[in-house]
Amino acid sequence: MTVEQVRSTSLWKGLDIVLGMAVMGTVGTLIGIVMDNGLLPVTAGVGLVLGGGIGFLGGRRFLISIMIGTVLGGALAWLLAGLDRIWVGAGAGAAMGGFLGVHISMLLDARAARKAENEQAAPSVVQP
Repeated sequence: MTVEQVRSTSLWKGLDIVLGMAVMGTVGTLIGIVMDNGLLPVTAGVGLVLGGGIGFLGGRRFLISIMIGTVLGGALAWLLAGLDRIWVGAGAGAAMGGFLGVHISMLLDARAARKAENEQAAPSVVQP
């Protein structure tokens, strides 16, 4: 690996960690607000630690699916139930987004592994 590749990799790793801390820290903060303001520091802290861990492990697709689910769930709840229930829809959307994100990621990884296996198994034809 060259120095530029290492810098680029560490930059992306750092951005993934920051994204994870932002998404999961926000989720933890909102959970703390809903439960009780006394639990806010605990839930926000747990969200930050979990988000940093998810970002460190490379869960960018997972975090983006949570953000998309939050926005779509909140918008749907706003349209169907009104302004007072946006937070319920956003929470449900985030949960569904995370669930679907994990499964879509697993399917994409399985597809990539199958494709790599087929490319290795297929004999290569050399053109003269």
